[in-house]
Amino acid sequence: MSIKTISVEQLCIGLYVLLDVPWLEHSFARNSFRIKSDDQINAIKALGIKTIRVESTLCETKPLPMPEVAPETKPDVAEPTPEELAFINAKKLRIEKLVAEREAIGRCEKEYLKSATAIKNITRNLFARPDEAYKSADQLTQQMLDSMLAEKDIAIHLMNDKIAGEETYYHSLNVCILSMMVAKELQFQPEDIKTLGMGCLFHDIGKVEIPDRIVNARHELSKSEQNLYQQHCAYGYKIGEKIGLPKGALDIILQHHEYADGSGYPMHVSTEKISLLSRVVCIVNAYDNHLNRPNPADSLSPYDALVLMFAHQRKLFDAPALNIFIRCMGVYPPGTVVRLNDGAYGMVVSVNSGKPLRPTILLYDPSVPKNEAIIIDLSSESELEVKASIKPDQLPQEIYAYLSPRKRVAYYFDPQKSGAVKN
Repeated sequence: MSIKTISVEQLCIGLYVLLDVPWLEHSFARNSFRIKSDDQINAIKALGIKTIRVESTLCETKPLPMPEVAPETKPDVAEPTPEELAFINAKKLRIEKLVAEREAIGRCEKEYLKSATAIKNITRNLFARPDEAYKSADQLTQQMLDSMLAEKDIAIHLMNDKIAGEETYYHSLNVCILSMMVAKELQFQPEDIKTLGMGCLFHDIGKVEIPDRIVNARHELSKSEQNLYQQHCAYGYKIGEKIGLPKGALDIILQHHEYADGSGYPMHVSTEKISLLSRVVCIVNAYDNHLNRPNPADSLSPYDALVLMFAHQRKLFDAPALNIFIRCMGVYPPGTVVRLNDGAYGMVVSVNSGKPLRPTILLYDPSVPKNEAIIIDLSSESELEVKASIKPDQLPQEIYAYLSPRKRVAYYFDPQKSGAVKN
């Protein structure tokens, strides 16, 4: 067996230990880790346990031999050593960050639901009460713009599957949020970011004129079906004109499938004839479509979608906007399943554009209940880093069930980041 039980007196630097102590009752970031200092050994002994499990295959050394004479036991009541106090304070800080991260995700889910409900009502009222729909869309984009401009950095969070749903308007919200974020990073003027947001909310509105069997088809479309499907851009443009959308928003509706090399549709124009706003939306729209295909089994992971777009589809997109988008989403976008350098598995739940290699991770730890899963910010855990991205279907079943990789990926930004974890 690779897991053995040893005395705590046999601990030494290099052993990979498994603590059978509730996470809240010890000072370490995780219940399993490789010992890197004598301070960690002292902190383990201070827990009062006599034995501990070690994972032999992950150890860099062997346990010490058992001492011939048992060491003197410490008095029952003793003042904490400076090392113990340091670990206790570090754990308190981790717990505070965990609570703050959960609060941030809760805020995002609440705002996401409000925004999604608003888009649903806008879509339903578009033809019966177009003025009301336009006003609601204007208010929604203004609210999102105000929140985004209030913070220097934008933290993007992964939404719960049950929050996200599968309706078309969630795609519009995803595209709107991420496109406005990129536009902000590109230093667009506020009025242009708002126009972009309006265009995103309505970019697929022309699909109301296309039969559902084509819009939601899980099979490869025939040539005639493709031609009909591609008409949604022109149909949407006409609808947008009727409700009085600004020209920049109309351009987005018409051009969000146009590619930089001229291979897009409906007009097959290249970069110089595609509006700057549309170039941004084209990137985000393609990304979200990779994540959320009609048949979820065909969808790509966030990491694989970015790799595909950067490594194989780069010629399709505006280069500066694509680079900014990748920087904003991080090397490992929210929703990516990862393996850390200590062998642990986790899922990225949020990212800050300022530190693309140090996202916030929800960790798999079988000793912690799933609904209380540990969330750690890698920017404050210098010893941990992402080693690799993992395809969800490569995970053991128990880890897959614990992490619950999203079948439908949706994002929202923290509307009150001052109260959230700073990445």
